[in-house]
Amino acid sequence: MAKLVTMKDIANALHISTVSVSKALSGKEGVSDEVREQIIIKAEEMGYHYHSGPNSKGNISEGGFSIGIIIAKHFVETDDSSFYSKMSNYVIMDLSHRGCFGILEIVRKEDEEACNVPALITNNKVDGLIVLGQFSNKYIEMIVDRHLPVTFLDFYTEKVSIDSIVSDNTYGAYLLTKHIIKNGHRNIGFVGDIFSTSSILDRYLGYYKALIENGIEVRKEWVLKDRDSDGVYSEIVFPEDMPTAFVCNCDQVAYEVVKRLKKKGYRVPEDISVVGFDDHIYSTLSNPPLTTFSCDMPTMAETAVESVMHRISGETFIPGRKVISGKLIVRESVKNIKTEGDEQ
Repeated sequence: MAKLVTMKDIANALHISTVSVSKALSGKEGVSDEVREQIIIKAEEMGYHYHSGPNSKGNISEGGFSIGIIIAKHFVETDDSSFYSKMSNYVIMDLSHRGCFGILEIVRKEDEEACNVPALITNNKVDGLIVLGQFSNKYIEMIVDRHLPVTFLDFYTEKVSIDSIVSDNTYGAYLLTKHIIKNGHRNIGFVGDIFSTSSILDRYLGYYKALIENGIEVRKEWVLKDRDSDGVYSEIVFPEDMPTAFVCNCDQVAYEVVKRLKKKGYRVPEDISVVGFDDHIYSTLSNPPLTTFSCDMPTMAETAVESVMHRISGETFIPGRKVISGKLIVRESVKNIKTEGDEQ
């Protein structure tokens, strides 16, 4: 696959900074006319397409870099208040504050399966890319092979050379499960397809760790799937022998679990306690409001933007997985079932 020409390539060829290239191609002040002309000529020689002028809709915004944000359709098609819709808004706001421009593209399942290159890349509209939410390994390989500066947001893969920004998934689920155990529960289930995303698997591992530490057996029949192989939410099948509490991989799933438990005649939390993850809108829409783990979405978005900007600018830094801390939020969805004489 041919290498996509980036501003960094032009900067390297001319032995100047990427910022200078950005300013020259966007018509901003800060470079001399002579240098600007050299940059434009070199860009054309290398096949880097751009549009200049005040009404430009090319790959450079008036403020600086243009960053693409791609999200799988199934993450945002349920409603505009989804976790990923809100996260993408934080990314775009942070870019705006930096004088940069964000271009959002929703990737359909059929395009992911066919490894079709996003239009914002094929049209040379962006200088870097933030991949928000898990995609298939094959699709990720295709994206990385385009040789654009890339940062993963809210997931990671085995590609250690790519920055990944994630919430503290394992520790968060560990804290939630410990909270349930401290309230006397020992029959605890987990809701989430652990093979669907790295985040769900890490949350399961946090749940598992808390159980192991407290000598509680993990029962396979209490680990419930919440979505199909395409990542689309599906009917949750409850076991005949129910636990007294469920740790759910996100607030939206926990919200649905509460509703379905009530339809089956269970009371929450009197009969079964439920916790979520994210501290998203569903945590407060739920009745009762959900105990959950709050993800610091603004800091995650800011860190992702900083990461991709470092890569575009060619600055020396150490790539890797960056974990953003959160906090436990205790509400009314967990019942204390300790009896007198139980150990504290």
